[in-house]
Amino acid sequence: MKKKLSTTSISVLDLALVLDGKSIANSFANSVDLAQHVEKWGYKRYWLAEHHNMEGVASSATAVLIGQIASHTSMVRVGSGGIMLPNHAPLIIAEQFGTLETLYPGRIDLGLGRAPGTDQLTTIALRRDQRAAVEFPENVKELQKYFSASNKNSRVRAIPGEGLDIPIWILGSSTDSAYLAAALGLPYAFASHFAPAQLHQALTIYHQHFQPSAQMKKPYVMACVGAIAADTDEEANKLATSFKRLYLGIITGQREKLKAPVNPNEFYVDPVQQAALQQMTTYSFIGGPEKVYQGMQKFLDETQVDELMITSPIYDHAARLHSYEIIGNFKNK
Repeated sequence: MKKKLSTTSISVLDLALVLDGKSIANSFANSVDLAQHVEKWGYKRYWLAEHHNMEGVASSATAVLIGQIASHTSMVRVGSGGIMLPNHAPLIIAEQFGTLETLYPGRIDLGLGRAPGTDQLTTIALRRDQRAAVEFPENVKELQKYFSASNKNSRVRAIPGEGLDIPIWILGSSTDSAYLAAALGLPYAFASHFAPAQLHQALTIYHQHFQPSAQMKKPYVMACVGAIAADTDEEANKLATSFKRLYLGIITGQREKLKAPVNPNEFYVDPVQQAALQQMTTYSFIGGPEKVYQGMQKFLDETQVDELMITSPIYDHAARLHSYEIIGNFKNK
């Protein structure tokens, strides 16, 4: 009997990573192909993340890519993981996602984050108002107002957007976001794939302080984890050298395109950096089907989250598809 995870919902986080030696157009084509495959395998959501000024990440125009994925699929929910709201006027986001929801009704999610998704200099270039991050809670409420049917008598309206049922999520990697999601009664998505340290504390805060809202009557949590699954542990460990090098670039500030894998015994990491890498990837599951299943189920047992979101930075597209197929087989249908 095939083993099933104790959750009915598994989703995908995609950064449209640019592969070394490949074009950005290739990244977009791979994203469309992956979305079509995971839709067949029963995944619930396909989210894209906003990042800027990064040679190896092509998801900067996030709403545009969401439209591209939605136009090539028919059932999977498509959304942002997330839109970095301080980079944008709430009205613009309401109009963009109102347009997406109108084109693809019942399939669009709007995940919102407070972080800039880039370096400090680019943040300045993006944000004309440097108070935007501090005003994140107020901007979320402003966005909710634009989506509400009751805003029809306002002098500033989001058309399209007004009156549409577009689920808003709060994204986070710290306890601040947990308090906000709970206070607003919104679903909460935690970035445990790269920021595991405050996961359990944030989940406790969210559940203890949750206030029911018009959107949601009880708490709902999705946690993102890393996963590289292959037919054998050995194969997965080799594929993971690309992923580890990518995360080392984040740690060292030397970001680069996703590199082809190498044999693990050829992959040397400075011990100090190795310790940081291990901490950062606490919730990344690498191995054959049994090992990945055990790691994910242990994570579900410990956190009791409602949904898992999977990110799999794998260089070879066929191997990436196979990783998601293996994990899709764990889905408790």
